Amino acid sequence: MGGACSRKRDPLANEDTSNRVGPSGRYTKSSSSKWLGTSFSRAYMDAMQGKRNRPSLINLCIYKIREDINKYSTFSMLPRDISQQIFDDLVYSHCLTDSVLEAFRDCALQDLNLGEYPGFDDSWMDIVSSQGSSLLSVDLSGSEVTDSGLIYLKECKNIQSLNFNYCDLISDKGLEQISGLSNLNTLSFKRNNAITAQGLSFLSGLISLIKLDLERCPKIQGGLVHLKGLEKLESLNLNCCNCITDADMKALSGLTNLKSLQIASSKVTDNGVTFLRGLSKLALLNMEGCPVTAACLESLSALDALLYLNLSRCNLTDDKCEKFSKLLSLKVLNLGFNEISSAILVHLKGLTKLESLNLDSCKINDEGMVHLAGLSCLKYLELSDTEVGSSGLRHLSGLLNLESLNLSFTIVTDGGLKKLSGLSSLKSLNLDARQITDAGLAALTNLTGLMHLDLFGARITDSGTNCLRSFKKLLSLEICGGGLTDEGVKNIKDLTSLTLLNLSQNNHLTDKSLELISGLTQLVSLNVSNSRVTNNGLQHLKSLKNLKSLTLESCKLNADDMKKFQSTHLPNLVSFRPE
Repeated sequence: MGGACSRKRDPLANEDTSNRVGPSGRYTKSSSSKWLGTSFSRAYMDAMQGKRNRPSLINLCIYKIREDINKYSTFSMLPRDISQQIFDDLVYSHCLTDSVLEAFRDCALQDLNLGEYPGFDDSWMDIVSSQGSSLLSVDLSGSEVTDSGLIYLKECKNIQSLNFNYCDLISDKGLEQISGLSNLNTLSFKRNNAITAQGLSFLSGLISLIKLDLERCPKIQGGLVHLKGLEKLESLNLNCCNCITDADMKALSGLTNLKSLQIASSKVTDNGVTFLRGLSKLALLNMEGCPVTAACLESLSALDALLYLNLSRCNLTDDKCEKFSKLLSLKVLNLGFNEISSAILVHLKGLTKLESLNLDSCKINDEGMVHLAGLSCLKYLELSDTEVGSSGLRHLSGLLNLESLNLSFTIVTDGGLKKLSGLSSLKSLNLDARQITDAGLAALTNLTGLMHLDLFGARITDSGTNCLRSFKKLLSLEICGGGLTDEGVKNIKDLTSLTLLNLSQNNHLTDKSLELISGLTQLVSLNVSNSRVTNNGLQHLKSLKNLKSLTLESCKLNADDMKKFQSTHLPNLVSFRPE
């Protein structure tokens, strides 16, 4: 469905991606847009380009110091907040080297956010250690630090947060080195193949630990028993640890302060879920892909504080799903990719506090939609790849708090979209479906608050783009059905709030389209792949100084010209294709 160029979105993010991407850009662990950040140097660049917001004097000073960085042998005489800002700016701008790092010895820095910084290894750990008792937070994710390097952290007794995600050279011995950091409250070791159950025994003394992330650590089976004494633990991420079993859940049963537990893609069954009944403070439970059935709902109904529940990709069928009616406190429910049908929806009628419901790829049709009509608190509704059609949409007309609706890969037609015209709170709408045409878009012009509109596979033509003039607040727009020419882009050029624009697959677009959108100076991401754009058209993009992602694959231009244009005119561009 949706044509060869359509694509499905991830049904629900299972993991925190906020600390995945560092400054290096050497590799990307996630498609998250959180890499679209700012820096102190950016404030200076804005000033040079005549931006309204002028940088402060301190930012200008920091920029000057960075330019003359090799003239300084030490920053230890500066106030800590100044040296901290200088350090952060050097990290962001990739200007931190061995010799420059030495200037920060004994500066009493509090935060060293060096995630994925190229070249970071044990030789830099001596400078890290020199910050002493002032050091509170260290991010070394994706680095080459080994067990030996962690010895240096013993001198930093006040550390509260450590991030060693994707550090392949750290093993159980490394955990032993940090076992004495009793003030540690956040610890993360995502994607580690060397840590075992024995290694977790060294965490038993970290009595201040509040958040622990062991996602994709495949050798920790049986080690959770060592966490029994961590009575302050509130968040535990064990996603994609396929070694975790029911016995491990028994070991967690005494952690009564747990508020968030993620065990997606583990081997936990209905029996294991019974051990969670005593976790009365549990608010988030992610069991996506676990081999549980609807029978586990009996145990889950005892969790009175439960607000977020993810049962996507489990073995749920309609059998025993009446137990959903007992989960009265739920705000977020994800049932995507299960063998449940419209019959289950009758058991959701009592979840009047529900704000988010994901039914992606379930066997839901128009018949069951009537049971959603009373969920007046719903803000987010995911119906992608279901059998919902135009008739079922009439039951959504009263959901006046609805902010996000995904109807991609459904059988909704243009006529059904008229039933959404009264949803004035709607901010995000996904209509990635080939049967949606210009007529359907015309039925939505009352939704003037829309900020995100996805028409990826819809058959929108130049005529239909006239309707886009109603959506002045749009931040993101995707029209990739192949029906646009330069004439249609004329109706997009005045959407000045756009930060993301995807016009790929429209093979009639030419350099003229790039000229038309050259005034969209807020654009951060632009995709005009599979068009007739040439090297000459790149010149029209010089004004897009905010652009960080540019994709022009299968166009009439080459990688060398792209690289030259990027380095000369768009220095803030992080990702570009071809490259």
